[in-house]
Amino acid sequence: MKTAPRSAARSHPARRSGAQATQIMIHLQILAPAKLTPRTLELLGDSKFVTSVAFLHGAGQKPKGDVILCNVAGEEASNIIADLRDLGIERDGSITIGPEATELSGQIPEAEDDSHTFDAVVWEEVEERTSESAELSGSFVLFMIIAVIIAAVGIYLSSAILIIGAMIVGPDFGPIAGVCVAAVHRRFREAGKSLLALFVGYALGIMAAYLMTLVLRDTGFIPQYFNAMNGSVQALIAQPGFLPVLIALLAGIVGMLSLTTAKSGALIGVLVSVTTIPAAANIAVTVAYAQAGMLRASILQLVTNVGAMLLAGVITLAIQRALYRRRRAAHLWELARWEAGPKH
Repeated sequence: MKTAPRSAARSHPARRSGAQATQIMIHLQILAPAKLTPRTLELLGDSKFVTSVAFLHGAGQKPKGDVILCNVAGEEASNIIADLRDLGIERDGSITIGPEATELSGQIPEAEDDSHTFDAVVWEEVEERTSESAELSGSFVLFMIIAVIIAAVGIYLSSAILIIGAMIVGPDFGPIAGVCVAAVHRRFREAGKSLLALFVGYALGIMAAYLMTLVLRDTGFIPQYFNAMNGSVQALIAQPGFLPVLIALLAGIVGMLSLTTAKSGALIGVLVSVTTIPAAANIAVTVAYAQAGMLRASILQLVTNVGAMLLAGVITLAIQRALYRRRRAAHLWELARWEAGPKH
């Protein structure tokens, strides 16, 4: 195997030595064909962002190959994974991206000294997180129907608790995120699938809540006459204007950041800050009670909120993607400089 390079390593800040340090790392499990093992180990050994490299010769059984384990600083994970994919690892082997782990070591690289946490995005994980929830499925439709119905009951009872519960249950941020990720990667067919899922989910949820409203009204469980403008909760649901749009824009930014950094707590905050599901429920209720004015306001609220979240999400991801491309270009330039330079 070729000797690990030193010229490129000297251009980086020195590794910590002596004192123990702590850093959040991404764990990688690589199943490499034997012919690619030397180059893979060299690539990992050269990077100051990679630590705790372990090599298990011939451990891979399906497919056959060598198993290599390592930890990578989060801000550089996508670069390392891209390098491995360029080698062709995934064609005859595999790359498994593990969860974040806290590493305690005196050999942790000083990655934070020359990198930015805002673009510390593992794009392969982002795509995986959005792929499952971005397309139309039976579970997605069921969750949408249940969420809109819960919100409709909250409107009947003027219950803020039920409205918030419906916003948490609602899965509509999944397709919204899917549209944003697909748009940034210019995969417009995938973006179209996510938009279709979003449209069908809202439509079926509104239809289910509308039919339920008719049944409950005819059976006497809710009043025969209902003015949605009378309740403070309902008024907040259908008040399109600058402030709701501002909140939706901010929610779109936070939603994308929570997605790219895997911060689920922030994502829950996004879900309860934008009135998409309640606005959809109010559409169903106002149609059932023939309140045209409130219906128009609810439709406008839903459309503007979804549009603002999409706009903010695409812009946020585009900025992160641009920063990653700059980091990737610098990484490739450094790699090319080492390949062309003297070997020791």
